This record gives sequence, structure tokens and C-alpha cells, in this order.
Amino acid sequence: MPTEFISLTSPNASTELNPLRGPNEPIDPAYLVRYAKSLDDYDFNYTLVPYDSSWFDPFTIGATIAAATKKLKVIIALRPNTLYPTVAAKALATLDQLSAGRAVVHFIAGGSDAEQAKEGDFLNKEERYGRLEEYIKILRRAWESAEPFDWDGKYFQFKQFSNRVRPVNGTIPVSVGGSSDEAYRVGGSLADIFGLWGEPLKETKEQIDRIYAESEKAGRAPNDRPRIWVTFRPIVAETDDLAWAKAHRTLDVLKGNRANGTGKVPANAPKPQNVGSQRLLEIAARGEVQDRALWYPTVTATNARGASTALVGSYETVAESILDYVDLGAELISIRGYDNLNDAIDYGRYILPRVREGLKERENRAQAA
Repeated sequence: MPTEFISLTSPNASTELNPLRGPNEPIDPAYLVRYAKSLDDYDFNYTLVPYDSSWFDPFTIGATIAAATKKLKVIIALRPNTLYPTVAAKALATLDQLSAGRAVVHFIAGGSDAEQAKEGDFLNKEERYGRLEEYIKILRRAWESAEPFDWDGKYFQFKQFSNRVRPVNGTIPVSVGGSSDEAYRVGGSLADIFGLWGEPLKETKEQIDRIYAESEKAGRAPNDRPRIWVTFRPIVAETDDLAWAKAHRTLDVLKGNRANGTGKVPANAPKPQNVGSQRLLEIAARGEVQDRALWYPTVTATNARGASTALVGSYETVAESILDYVDLGAELISIRGYDNLNDAIDYGRYILPRVREGLKERENRAQAA
């Protein structure tokens, strides 16, 4: 499979550097469409529509993106506690038909007990992953079964469900993310895609090996293993020096926003509960820069809230850094910045073409060898 690029949907002009003020941040339809069309025009392959207990409905956002674009695939982030699996199967297949086969689903088992409780979910972590495993199996059965079927599981029970809403290509790609043993097991055994946050090359390779081991344990062939998706927050400029100056300006703003209460997390936020964030903070304690250009102060400035590791450097440096991860086995690269629209355009102009050219050069060398 070719290396592909993912962005993150921005429903309005609010950014981590310049957040919109006030209790509500309404959707800006014109901005949303402009953002989506920019991703399409600059040959991003996917955009992730995120989920939060207090945020917009991903399916509605996703349908808007699909209607405004021609090629861009729409990844719907979904927590299993928020939508019954039979309903989700039809909703995803409906979006897939509307978008001519461009729907993908990314599952979030839930990394914070407090966040899950906001929508009535009080299962523990092990139970949440058990529910996710059952959920994925139901979706696939609903998309594939020609006959009504019953389900009598631990978390879901129903009788004679019949689905007449089928995906365009027979199924929809399923993505799972995480850095815990439970995530490796469920994603390695069932997912088409496995999402990781940006870690140093050594740790990323160890995680990929864990995922592949779980895939093999589940009886999956090497050509049926999950595709690996790695996420970064690049900070780029024409030269390395300019990029590092920009990075430090970005860091100052992130710290200032957190201190004055407009950042992603409060200044006194407790240590994150999810393993992925804990790993990022542990790596950050070892030093600011890892490998070629992986920068960790953005992790500590945001208490590792979500994907927060930066790649800092010139367009060439960051492109080469991304290729390092491709060489490890990453086939999906998610890049999103701190100035959402402008950064996406810069990536489309200066990063994606360089990475694709580097991949073409590797392919030509391999054919000539």
C-alpha cells in the first residue's frame, strides 16, 4: 500500500495558538468547507473528525466534508459508549454511500474515566476494550451478513438484526489506537489500521512489533496486518534555524495560554490516565530532542493532551524525518500543526511533495538494484 497522509478537521478558525474565546465555539461552515477543500486540493488522503464529550457530532461534520470534496477520505472518531453498534453500522455505511466509498472509522475505547463518565460510561479500561472488541465484530457482521442475525454477547444483545445499508466496497476500514496491552491486543487482532502518537524511532519500532505480534497471535497473515498510522505536529520553515525560532515562539504561546486558562488543559491538570500520554511524558523527561527532529517540549506544555510531539526543521529535515518512520513500517502519516489551515497548506505545498519524491527515489533504487 502507498504511504498516505492524514490531517485533522477544524470546524472553525480556533487554534491552540489563538483559541476562540467564550463558552461556545460555533461551527463556521465556510471555514470548514475551505479547510476540507484545501486538504483535497493539496492531496491529503484523509481527515480525522475528532470526538469529545462536549464537541460537535462527527457524522454531521463528516457528511459536510464529504459533500465538499472529491477524493478526501473521512475518518469518523467514535466511542463505543455513544452509539449502539447496529446504529453505527448503518450510519457509517450511509456516510460511505454518500461519499462514494470514502468513510473510515477510528475507535476510541476511552482513556479517561472522568471523560467517559460525562456520557454515562462507567466501565473500567479492561471492560472498555472488551466492549470495543465486541463492537468491531458486530459492525463487520452487520456489513457482511446477507441474513438477519442474533447477538448474545457480554456488552450487547439483540435479535434478528437485518441491515440493508451496505458499504460501497463491502466493508469500511476500522482503525484502533493506543499504547496499552489491551489496545495492542484488540487492534492487532481486529483492526485494519493502528494509530500511534509520535515517539522516537526505537520506541515506535517496539510498538509496531507488539502490534504485529498480536496480529500473528490472532492468526492473521503478514499481508493482513494492520497498517500503521503515526501522528506528529510539524513546525516547519524554509531553514532549520527559522523553524527552531518558530518552534520556541509556538512553545511560549502554548505555555502562556495554559497559564491564563485558554489552553487545552488547565495549568493544574493531574497526570493523564491513558498510557499513550504517560509514555510521551516519560520520553519528554529524557530530553527535548529525540532522533533527527522529534521535539518534546510541546508535550510537557500541554500535559501530553492528545497527539503533541512536534517535528521541527526545514521542509527537507521534516520530510526526511517522516521518511524515517516510513522506513520503520508506517504507511499512514498524520500531520497537523498549531495554525491549522495555514499549516495544512504549508504541508501540502512543501512536505507532502518532498516525502512522495523521496518515496519515488527509494522505489527507483530498489528497482535498479
